Amino acid sequence: MATILWVEDQSHWIEKFKPVLEATEFDERPTQVQVFQFAEAACQHIRLADTHTPPDIALLDANMNGNDAAGFSVSRALQRKWPDLPVIYLSEHSGTIIEQEAFEMTGAQDFIAKHQRNIESVLCWRIKSRLRQNSLSQNGQRQASDVLRSGELTLDTTTWEAYWQGRKLMNPSNARRPLPPTPRKILRYLLEASPRPLSTAQIAERLDADLERFSYANYRQHIRTLRLSIEQATGGDGQFMTLCKQGQGIVTFGDEGAYFWKSIG
Repeated sequence: MATILWVEDQSHWIEKFKPVLEATEFDERPTQVQVFQFAEAACQHIRLADTHTPPDIALLDANMNGNDAAGFSVSRALQRKWPDLPVIYLSEHSGTIIEQEAFEMTGAQDFIAKHQRNIESVLCWRIKSRLRQNSLSQNGQRQASDVLRSGELTLDTTTWEAYWQGRKLMNPSNARRPLPPTPRKILRYLLEASPRPLSTAQIAERLDADLERFSYANYRQHIRTLRLSIEQATGGDGQFMTLCKQGQGIVTFGDEGAYFWKSIG
């Protein structure tokens, strides 16, 4: 359900636009319109609302009940609660200092004049456009957060696939097969913990493995597989293995059989 938080003090505008908004499926879902006729009531609702369930967009009148700053106070409350929430002003004061201040002082994404031709359609077009842009932005952020990076190494935490300079890490025993799952998981844990080392017990815990069966010998063997896989991706001239011995890449730590990842370069 697409939810629009709308602050508007004049009933005739609410009667004009609310049925149109509720009848429009902005993102292929039914639309719910929450209307507040007083800025103070809207601000209180925002303060008490669950941070994790924001509306999809806010629609604000600027001047309400004779107060030029009423809409701005709601906008500031929204920004404090949900900084990424798109805000559109729907106002009779287009082209005035109020519009300028809405963009310059409150971070408005759009300002729509109520008295314009075909206003109902214009309003719906602009809301759809803003929701679409917001969705694309959120998807982009989500995708970026799904990738761990360290120098030339990247690891997709959704697929667990790892790449060196864009080249997928493969099984060093069979270059036509992908790197086995356990070394890939260990690589992720090392990247996430970097620059702190992870001991055999810590890796076993993350793998949910039985410590009586998962020994340092297992850990060491997976590290060897990882090193050879990256070595293979770098061209197989021994450069990566040399760097590991010199304290870069996958590095041995201490006497307890721990390893850590140190970015190369």
